[in-house]
This record gives sequence, structure tokens and C-alpha cells, in this order.
Amino acid sequence: MVRNAFERDTGLEDQLWRFAVAPMMDWTDRHCRFFHRVLTRKARLYTEMLTTGAVIHGNRARLLGYTADEHPVALQLGGSDPSELAVAAKIAEDFGYDEVNLNVGCPSDRVKDGRFGACLMAEPELVAAGVAAMKKAIRVPVTVKCRIGIDDQDPETALDTLARGVVAAGADALIVHARKAWLSGLSPKENRDIPPLDYERVYRLKLAFPHMPIIINGGVRSLEEAKHHLAHVDGVMLGRSAYQEPWRLLAVDRELFDEPAPHESMQAALEEMIPYIEDQLSQGARLHAVTRHFVGAFFGVSGARAFRRHLAEHGTRLGASSTVLRDAIAKIVPERSAQEAA
Repeated sequence: MVRNAFERDTGLEDQLWRFAVAPMMDWTDRHCRFFHRVLTRKARLYTEMLTTGAVIHGNRARLLGYTADEHPVALQLGGSDPSELAVAAKIAEDFGYDEVNLNVGCPSDRVKDGRFGACLMAEPELVAAGVAAMKKAIRVPVTVKCRIGIDDQDPETALDTLARGVVAAGADALIVHARKAWLSGLSPKENRDIPPLDYERVYRLKLAFPHMPIIINGGVRSLEEAKHHLAHVDGVMLGRSAYQEPWRLLAVDRELFDEPAPHESMQAALEEMIPYIEDQLSQGARLHAVTRHFVGAFFGVSGARAFRRHLAEHGTRLGASSTVLRDAIAKIVPERSAQEAA
């Protein structure tokens, strides 16, 4: 059996995967990740999924580029050919990514047709071969993100079979979305909500593999829920709540890592974003490409609707500058908000 990073340093799970923001297509781009890093210094961040073909043959600077402040940041790969996964993983390591994650959970038709994503739950041997190839090619952690099963699979058998294979191949952690994926009959959006959550199944997986870091994902809405899960598994991955309500991330370092929060307010965090925005604008980016990630920045705050409206009306205009964001922030009434009380 190949040794994983956790077995080399039994303390790694305390920090590496204790809390992460999930990889989300069309959401967790480089601007989103920089914003999330301003809100939390400790969370592990993930890119949107990139296929092995895109990484190997595409514009690497555009696809793989990120800001050094994003660390720790992981690249999520979609693919099934072990040799291609190894090449793409090495490219990611050379770019400085802290982890390479294999997607075995996305249920979209495009992913299924390309023989990667959730459909690979039916081919655990191939997943293990891909992990082994990546482990041989790189030194940074190799992880797998999967579902508890697909279609008519028995989650007890399917998840244990996949886990045994990737553990033997040397995977450093397993991230489990605690739902089945139905590849026929449900859309990708429906697969995020309709299959019932089964957190207890993920807890049982941890009991079966005590030396493997197990991270739970799916339906987690708050840090209080995350704390509950951390009594059973090694880490929690927050998805849509982190993106749609990013103010929640302001409390991550204090609540989950017992370290000071980088900012006491969302206003202060957004002020820190302005030099980044001005740098990106100087390189040809549009303001809206960054500020679209701020829509949920304020919750229960007087002026939140005016903030969103100002960004929507002015942030999309050609030549819009960081002044638009400053003016939007000025519409927030400085009072104790529901998010600060949460």
C-alpha cells in the first residue's frame, strides 16, 4: 500500500482540510478565491474543475493562473486516463498548487460523456489507477471528491469500495458529498438538492477508515453545522452557502481555528479588495467579473439592497472603476448586523 501524506504526519488533518470552500463551476474562479481569502486566511480553496485536456493543451496561464495570496489553493481535475491525470497533475504542481483533487462527483451530462465525474463511481479500479499515477508524478497531496454512490448503487458497498481503492493507491484525503448522484432523470441542479443527504453514511466511512482524512460536503449551511460534523469527521467543505452568503467566511478563522479573524466587518474586507480590483482592471478585466462575487456580501444589514442595486446598475458598464465599489459600500449603514450576531 502506498503511504499517504496523513500517515507521514499524523497532525496534517488538523489544518489541511479542517475547513474548505468547495470547487464550483462558474463560481470559484480566481476573483472569487481571492475574495474568499480576504475573508479567511485558513480555509482551503479550490478551483473550478478543469479537464485534463484543457490543462495539458489549453492556455495554461489563463486557466491555471492565480494570485499567490490564494494559498492554500487546490486544483480540481476532471479526467479518467491515468497517464493524462499524471501529466496534468505535474503541470498543476509546477504552477505551485498545494493539492490536486480528482472529481468523481459531478453529475452533468457533459462530464458523463467525457468519462469523468460521478460516473466514475462505477469504475473504482480506474479511479484508483488515476490516483496512483498522480501520486507517482507529484509530491503535493492528491485527493478525491466523490458522492456516496450513483443511481441504483448501494452506498454502503459503493463508497467503501471506492475508498479502499484510493486509500491503497495513496490518496491523501477523501471528500464526500453526502448524496447519491442520479445520472439519469435528474439535472445537475436537481442532483444538488433532491437526493437525500446521508451524513451518517460519511460518519461510518470515517469509522471504517480511521487513518484517512475524511471531509464531508453537501447541504452544510453554517459554521454551527460544520462544528457538529467535525465531531465525526476530519473536515467540512462548504459550497453554495460560502458563495451565496460569503459573510459567513468572516468567522471561520475565529470559530474553527481559534485564530483572529482577518477583518471585523465586510466593509473592511471589501476595502482590501480595492487594490486587487485596480490591478485586475489595469490588466484588462471588467469590474463586474470581480464584483459579481459580492452580491451576497451583506445580510440583515441596512443598505444591502442599495449596495446590490448599485453594483448591478453601474458595475457592468464599460470602463467601470473601483469607485463603483466604494460608492456601493457607502450605502451600507454601519450598524450591528445579523451576520455579525450569527
